[in-house]
Amino acid sequence: MGNDFSHITRRCERAVVTAYRELRETGNDDLSSFRACTALYRIHHPEASVNEARRLVSEWIDHHLVRGETGPTDGCECP
Repeated sequence: MGNDFSHITRRCERAVVTAYRELRETGNDDLSSFRACTALYRIHHPEASVNEARRLVSEWIDHHLVRGETGPTDGCECP
Protein backbone atom coordinates (compact mmCIF):
# COMPACT_ATOMS: atom_id res chain seq x y z
CA MET A 1 0.00 0.00 0.00
CA GLY A 2 1.52 3.34 -1.04
CA ASN A 3 4.90 4.20 -2.40
CA ASP A 4 8.33 3.71 -0.89
CA PHE A 5 9.84 7.14 -0.31
CA SER A 6 13.26 5.94 0.89
CA HIS A 7 14.84 7.66 -2.13
CA ILE A 8 13.98 11.06 -0.63
CA THR A 9 17.13 12.28 1.09
CA ARG A 10 15.78 15.26 3.06
CA ARG A 11 14.21 14.08 6.30
CA CYS A 12 11.66 16.89 6.35
CA GLU A 13 10.61 16.18 2.75
CA ARG A 14 10.26 12.44 3.40
CA ALA A 15 8.26 13.15 6.58
CA VAL A 16 5.91 15.53 4.77
CA VAL A 17 5.28 13.24 1.79
CA THR A 18 4.81 10.16 3.97
CA ALA A 19 2.46 11.99 6.34
CA TYR A 20 0.37 13.38 3.49
CA ARG A 21 0.04 9.97 1.86
CA GLU A 22 -0.92 8.29 5.13
CA LEU A 23 -3.41 11.00 6.08
CA ARG A 24 -5.12 10.69 2.70
CA GLU A 25 -5.12 6.87 2.88
CA THR A 26 -6.89 7.01 6.24
CA GLY A 27 -9.70 9.20 4.93
CA ASN A 28 -8.58 12.74 5.67
CA ASP A 29 -9.50 15.30 3.04
CA ASP A 30 -6.91 17.06 0.90
CA LEU A 31 -7.02 20.43 2.63
CA SER A 32 -6.72 19.14 6.19
CA SER A 33 -3.90 16.81 5.13
CA PHE A 34 -2.12 19.69 3.41
CA ARG A 35 -2.50 21.92 6.48
CA ALA A 36 -1.17 19.19 8.76
CA CYS A 37 1.84 18.69 6.52
CA THR A 38 2.50 22.42 6.37
CA ALA A 39 2.54 22.43 10.19
CA LEU A 40 4.84 19.40 10.16
CA TYR A 41 7.27 21.18 7.84
CA ARG A 42 7.30 24.20 10.15
CA ILE A 43 8.12 21.94 13.10
CA HIS A 44 11.23 20.83 11.17
CA HIS A 45 11.87 24.42 10.03
CA PRO A 46 10.45 26.98 12.48
CA GLU A 47 12.32 29.71 10.64
CA ALA A 48 10.19 29.16 7.52
CA SER A 49 7.26 31.43 6.79
CA VAL A 50 3.82 29.93 6.33
CA ASN A 51 3.94 30.85 2.64
CA GLU A 52 7.32 29.18 2.15
CA ALA A 53 6.08 26.06 3.93
CA ARG A 54 2.92 25.95 1.81
CA ARG A 55 4.92 26.34 -1.40
CA LEU A 56 7.39 23.56 -0.57
CA VAL A 57 4.73 21.17 0.72
CA SER A 58 2.61 21.67 -2.39
CA GLU A 59 5.64 21.19 -4.68
CA TRP A 60 6.68 18.01 -2.87
CA ILE A 61 3.17 16.54 -2.91
CA ASP A 62 2.83 17.33 -6.60
CA HIS A 63 6.27 15.93 -7.43
CA HIS A 64 6.11 12.70 -5.44
CA LEU A 65 2.42 11.85 -5.22
CA VAL A 66 0.62 13.51 -8.11
CA ARG A 67 3.29 13.01 -10.79
CA GLY A 68 5.01 10.04 -9.13
CA GLU A 69 8.49 11.30 -9.90
CA THR A 70 11.54 10.09 -7.99
CA GLY A 71 14.12 12.69 -8.97
CA PRO A 72 15.41 15.46 -6.74
CA THR A 73 13.27 18.45 -5.86
CA ASP A 74 13.94 22.04 -4.92
CA GLY A 75 13.59 22.77 -1.28
CA CYS A 76 15.35 23.48 1.94
CA GLU A 77 19.06 23.02 2.54
CA CYS A 78 18.80 20.39 5.27
CA PRO A 79 20.08 16.81 4.84
